[in-house]
Amino acid sequence: PCVVALEACGGAHHWAREISKLGHTVRLIPPAYVKPFVKRQKNDAADAEAICEAAQRPGMRFVPVKTETQQANALVFRTRDLLV
Repeated sequence: PCVVALEACGGAHHWAREISKLGHTVRLIPPAYVKPFVKRQKNDAADAEAICEAAQRPGMRFVPVKTETQQANALVFRTRDLLV
C-alpha cells in the first residue's frame, strides 16, 4: 500500500474510491492549494509535480473522499440552483 495524492474534482472522488479498494491511502487536495506549487506553464507534468510537493507539506489540508450518494446529492443541488 502507498499514499496516492490527487487534485480534488468530481472524477478524483471516483478514482479515490477505486484506489482505496486496492488498499492504498488516497489524499485529495483542493485545486486552490495546489496552484501555488505550479512552477511553470500549466501542463500535466507540472501539475503532477505540484500535487506531489503539496501532498508532502505537513500542514496541508485534504478533502474527504465523497461517497457516490454524496456526489449524486451535490449534483441534484447544483442542478436545482441552475433551474431557479
